[in-house]
Amino acid sequence: MRKHNILYWIISVVFGLMTLQAHAQNDVRPLVRKGNELFKKGKFSDAEVEYRKALEKNPKYEKAQFNLGDAIYQEKNFKEADPLFSKLIKNSKNNALKANSLYNLGNTMMSQKNYESSINAYINSLRLNPNDYDAKYNLEYARKMLKKQDQNKNNKNNKDQNKKNQNKNQNKKNDDKNKKDNKNGKNNKDQNNNKNQNNKQNQNNQNQNGKNNPQNQPNQPPQMSKADAQRMLDALRNNEKNTLKNLEKKKAVKTEPNGIDW
Repeated sequence: MRKHNILYWIISVVFGLMTLQAHAQNDVRPLVRKGNELFKKGKFSDAEVEYRKALEKNPKYEKAQFNLGDAIYQEKNFKEADPLFSKLIKNSKNNALKANSLYNLGNTMMSQKNYESSINAYINSLRLNPNDYDAKYNLEYARKMLKKQDQNKNNKNNKDQNKKNQNKNQNKKNDDKNKKDNKNGKNNKDQNNNKNQNNKQNQNNQNQNGKNNPQNQPNQPPQMSKADAQRMLDALRNNEKNTLKNLEKKKAVKTEPNGIDW
């Protein structure tokens, strides 16, 4: 009797838990359906609210998790949608739901221009659902975008490298020009110094030549005898007397009254 009663009690508890879970799901499903209606109308924020309410009552309800990720994705909040889909991919036993979660994860990655991750997500989705045309299309599109991204990156790197080389060449030209200018300036300075030295040397030579050359010296007065000197002195004295006499005559004439007939 006791064993029978214990077994009956266990069955009753299990059945009760199943009933409670069923009631919980029944309570969650109306919230999810309401969220779906809002989602179809494009009211993604309101749909998100309903899905979150459903998950508060049943955090493991996968449809609410999946739809919540969709609503958040439509709001372009890609970084928040990623972990919701990743959680379903990791924990769900439903391959169809997992394949769709991988597909949506690929979309969130592609929207963030993370093309490599999106390609991996689409490939894994197709492994679970090889006939998914949308996943195939998005996979090819992601591959093209990745190729284009790599080309743009290479072009940018080449452009930056070319610019760097141009700057390097220009700097080298400037350095060479500065070196040439400095060299020319030094040569000109040396030439000027040499020229000045040559001019100075020539001047010194001229001065030296003029000092040593008898032709450039002033003419020395000729030597005269004492008798000649005396005669010259007497002549000068006689000329001076005559000159004084002439001046006295001119002075007298100049002061004499004019004879005017009145």
